[in-house]
Amino acid sequence: MSKTDETTAEAFDEAKFEAFLNGFFADLGAVMHAATVLIGDRVGLYKAMADSRWYTPSEVAEQTATDPRYVREWLAAQAASGYAEYDSATARFRLSPEQALALTSEDNPFFAPGGLQVAAATLADVDLVSEAFRSRRGVAWGDHHPDLTDGTLRFFRTNYLSHLTEQWLPALDGAAESLRAGTTVADIGCGGGASTIIMAKAFSNSRFFGFDYDEGSIAKARKGAAEAGVADRCTFEVATAKEFPGVEYGLVTVFDALHDMGDPTGVAAHVLEALAPDGIWMIVEPFAHDRFEDNLTPLGRIFYSASTTICLPMSRAQEVDAALGAQAGEARLREVVTAGGFTRFRRADQTPFNLVLEARP
Repeated sequence: MSKTDETTAEAFDEAKFEAFLNGFFADLGAVMHAATVLIGDRVGLYKAMADSRWYTPSEVAEQTATDPRYVREWLAAQAASGYAEYDSATARFRLSPEQALALTSEDNPFFAPGGLQVAAATLADVDLVSEAFRSRRGVAWGDHHPDLTDGTLRFFRTNYLSHLTEQWLPALDGAAESLRAGTTVADIGCGGGASTIIMAKAFSNSRFFGFDYDEGSIAKARKGAAEAGVADRCTFEVATAKEFPGVEYGLVTVFDALHDMGDPTGVAAHVLEALAPDGIWMIVEPFAHDRFEDNLTPLGRIFYSASTTICLPMSRAQEVDAALGAQAGEARLREVVTAGGFTRFRRADQTPFNLVLEARP
């Protein structure tokens, strides 16, 4: 009997099927609930309850100028999902301090609505990405639903606030000292400028230049720099990672974006030309093990799903189409960077969500 025949003849396992269905219904509930999270975020319902006091639906509706009946149903969804607490004795709801932190604080590294905004964009783009599967073409960043740009800025900013200046930059040999003394920095693939602005606020003696090929993202970055009061030392231009201008940079950075690029080896070669002889290239990528099977985890589930709908289509919309994917891993990234001419490469730091890599000429 062939292997195919053996697979076909395998007995149906009721317990496995039940376990699968339980997982499916949990997923269905999570996806349906995600819409209510985004509604609560946009309408201000969570922020109205940020003080962790107990509220009736009418009180929340009054604070937010919304309809009490809608709010009552929304609160029921939050309580059923563990996103709010309910007191049956008083028929009131509240956000616990822990729930309030995750749902209302945009400076919290685990701010939930930003990530769900990204997820919502992938659902909105199902037809777009399905057609890319059939046509074997890519999907450029600007062709996605607008929630992708806004959600990415909100979601990734919190992580950078927590780690970038206090953990990641000090892990690079001499980088923090150079930034304090004053150097020039190119932040390529900067998106809405969160990483660039955070660095500019922390190191007032240095000059920061953010580059991204998406005009909409650069417009958001310029607005963000002005609002943060760092426009005097933090500027943004539309440019690709293979063609950004300038030389003798003391530091070049790329955050969660190298795997999105069509020609990452070409990017590495251009970064090498743009760096000062003693300059540093800082590469922050989603955490991944080198072995595929080691990434089949809850975190890998998030990254592979995002990679299918966002990262891979973006790379495939560009020249070369290297299609690294969001789970490339350190070994593959080393191959890319050294092929571009860098001779030194090491893992400088890591978190459960990111690899922090240092490359030098």
